[in-house]
Amino acid sequence: MIKTKQKKGRKIMWAFIYIGVFLAAVGIGIASKFVQPSWTKDFTAEWNDLVGTVYKDIPYGEKDANKFDLYVPADNTKENYGLVVYLHAGGFTAGDKSGDEQILKWLCYKGYVAAGINYTLRDEAHPEASVYSQSMEIKESMPIVIAEAEKLGYYIDEMSIGGGSAGHCLAMLYGYRDAETSPVPVRMVFGAVGPSSFYPEDWGCYGLNQNTEESKEAAAGLFSVMAGKEITSDMFGTPEYDEAIKDISALLWIDENTVPSVLAYGKHDKVQSFEASVRLEKALTEHNVPHEYIVCEHSGHGLQNDNKEFHLYNQKMEEYLDKYMPVK
Repeated sequence: MIKTKQKKGRKIMWAFIYIGVFLAAVGIGIASKFVQPSWTKDFTAEWNDLVGTVYKDIPYGEKDANKFDLYVPADNTKENYGLVVYLHAGGFTAGDKSGDEQILKWLCYKGYVAAGINYTLRDEAHPEASVYSQSMEIKESMPIVIAEAEKLGYYIDEMSIGGGSAGHCLAMLYGYRDAETSPVPVRMVFGAVGPSSFYPEDWGCYGLNQNTEESKEAAAGLFSVMAGKEITSDMFGTPEYDEAIKDISALLWIDENTVPSVLAYGKHDKVQSFEASVRLEKALTEHNVPHEYIVCEHSGHGLQNDNKEFHLYNQKMEEYLDKYMPVK
């Protein structure tokens, strides 16, 4: 009995260690600062009233974090507008829409209505928050974002969605899982370094691929936190596991109707699974989904060591927007 309790205690300890490392590491994520390359000026807007107007902290729900910022172009004479949503990074535990002002202003400068949306973070005040609950808040926000834009005279008839890290994960879930129920058609998804699936054998960045009892328990603990439901180690490798984890796994929603996608990943990512992105690209290819999969061969989660590839990601993001959701 004592040995059994000690064994169980070790499993719980390892689960919490891995959970803590993951959440702390992703919280740092791509927030690290580095010198901005010269090409970033092509994705920056000089903001003034002639470009657009920002409406901040518009509520979409009852929770404290249920707020969004809306960027609308100065030209309000068009019959319809495309909406581009960008979701912030922060490892599901930190971050704020205000950190994405540059890309949101640039999108508005291009002629889109742009929105940055906050979601309830997993922290001491909200230990119940999960990737699933955050994805549902994003889903529930969308009709309100669109309705608010229409109140201002901007009628939305289509949308695209993107994000970084945790925001990319949530963007893929909306674009792949929730596209059929979206108030307007989703045209494309874009983002960098977002987790897309949760198979322990892919998560060597935390040693979850070791196929030991401890690593399996640690994986079950981490993925339970992310899914907001109990995952047990005996579920791994079964159809039951795929069903249990499907709600937070963008990979498992890909089919021939999946929207075009632009993706960037760092080959040496120690924060989330690069191997999962290989699965993602394979699924997109097998289902003939138009996509760009850009691998930063010398970078980790921040993509900071591959300037050429990171530039290419931004170029492809703009190219796909222009192709699949051109400004009217």
